[in-house]
Amino acid sequence: MSQRVRTAVFPAGGLGTRFLPATKVIPKEMLALVDKPILQYGVEEAIASGIEHIIIVTGRGKGAMEDHFDINYELDATLERKGKTELLALSRSIASMARISYVRQKEPKGLGHAVLCAKQLVGNEPFAVLLPDDVIDATTPCIKQMIDVYEKEQGSVLATMTIEGPAISAYGVLAGSANPTNPRLYNCTGMVEKPKFEEAPSQQAIIGRYVLSPGIFAMLEKTTPGAGGEIQLTDGILALLKEEKIFGYTFEGKRFDAGDKFGMLQATVEFALKRPEFGDRFRAYLKGLAALA
Repeated sequence: MSQRVRTAVFPAGGLGTRFLPATKVIPKEMLALVDKPILQYGVEEAIASGIEHIIIVTGRGKGAMEDHFDINYELDATLERKGKTELLALSRSIASMARISYVRQKEPKGLGHAVLCAKQLVGNEPFAVLLPDDVIDATTPCIKQMIDVYEKEQGSVLATMTIEGPAISAYGVLAGSANPTNPRLYNCTGMVEKPKFEEAPSQQAIIGRYVLSPGIFAMLEKTTPGAGGEIQLTDGILALLKEEKIFGYTFEGKRFDAGDKFGMLQATVEFALKRPEFGDRFRAYLKGLAALA
């Protein structure tokens, strides 16, 4: 368990039906948040956390993701010819951002199956999993926070948020107890997927960041597919819990659900306001709208 976390897996084979018709031909991971695809935000988070190898689990019609992180010779040549040096540097920086590998999930058989597709590329070492839909704005990258916890506690780590009220029913929820030495840690003894509000074992909801030991692969291989023939990551984690320590970690930062239309709108506004080149102008525009309401 003392190995360094060097690899991050991005499950990105979903259909993105919540954003139809836009996602009929465009992968939802390539939808723009201000001026970058949501997938790129996650890749940048991983790189800033010390990750050396990115594995993107793709599906049919997802070629745009590979093209985005590849060299575009025609675009670069045009930008160079026109003297647009800043844009040229931006284009080239994306292509050289990280060592990226791709593996195909041939059928949409669940998040656990998507993670399992990356087994051969990950190997026998701990790794991170980032769901591109969850965009997290944090001073210290969320995955970096979690890797630090993993290395100190020697156990898999699940990112959590405190959710109050009936909204907890939309999440996987941890059972367990608060860690006596770290108020952000939660000692996990179990978890329930989308419980009824009155049956939720805690207010600790799992969101789309994980740091997992390689033992998860053996558990996923033995996991019986559930509804719709899907292999759930939660089931694999529950099996792993019988053999290893697992912690919930309430990260420092703000999470946006960019897989939801309203969440994407929220993220767009807040990330736009942070941009130095037009943040003040955009803030004034929003105040003008509020005055008209």
